[in-house]
Amino acid sequence: MAWGLDMVSRDKPPAPPVLHLSGPRLTKGFEALVTDSERDGGVERYVQGLRLKSEVFREMLGAGKIAGLGEDDFLGLCAFMAPVRRRIGGWLQSAGFERTRDLVAELLDGAEDTATADARLARFIAAFPQEKEYRWARDLAAEILHHVFSDQYPLMARWVWDRRANTGVLREIWWGDDVDRTTIDIADEFETFVVLRRELTGFLSDNGVFRDAAFYVDVLCARLYAEYIAQQGEAYLRADFTQDQDTMWYARRQLGLDGIDPDTGRTRAKRPDGRPHVLKRGDPIH
Repeated sequence: MAWGLDMVSRDKPPAPPVLHLSGPRLTKGFEALVTDSERDGGVERYVQGLRLKSEVFREMLGAGKIAGLGEDDFLGLCAFMAPVRRRIGGWLQSAGFERTRDLVAELLDGAEDTATADARLARFIAAFPQEKEYRWARDLAAEILHHVFSDQYPLMARWVWDRRANTGVLREIWWGDDVDRTTIDIADEFETFVVLRRELTGFLSDNGVFRDAAFYVDVLCARLYAEYIAQQGEAYLRADFTQDQDTMWYARRQLGLDGIDPDTGRTRAKRPDGRPHVLKRGDPIH
């Protein structure tokens, strides 16, 4: 009998991480989100923007459609990814669009199986130079997986949780008296983000939010982290957030919802030659 129990225990998957989240910090962040978003038409306007963003990603990358994706359309998608859009042009110039498209295709191939999430993310990142200035590759992969498969994949971007830098939304809502001087020993792996989204979905449900939970979680996370950006900011973040703006402006930018000027079609993505990418009339994203 003991042998049998031992065999069963070895077959069990690892226990999910335990996240010690602060209820008061969450409540304060949620209340600030509701109040601050009123001037823009309410939280639902942000959720609608993310819903449309995901629809565009699925339309252009889902169900094998990436095989027909062109460079201009890819740059249009990058405009919706704040950590990526200013850096992607240099990468495309050195690696080429075809190589980049192949990497994204490999990332998405079989991604419905979330058991492979960490391995496919690691494989994608390993294809880029292992230098600090290419850490945005993680964000590129995380955004694509999340917005093509929004139900299966929570947003695993560095601003949500980056164990190496010990920074992200997770730290902003971690329970403790001196969180700023605490090293949070929680892996930035798929299961951690799944548990975090589950906890935040439960919190939002307790506060009357029952629809579009995945996107409401994203907006809440962006508002929580925007507070950090506005008040402190790390050096690598200030490259993307250089202006003094209200907190929801930072949240919009973190979510990539400021990526396109609807009047001119000019995006915040940089082309390989350094010029701003501009959408042509009739482009799928315009």
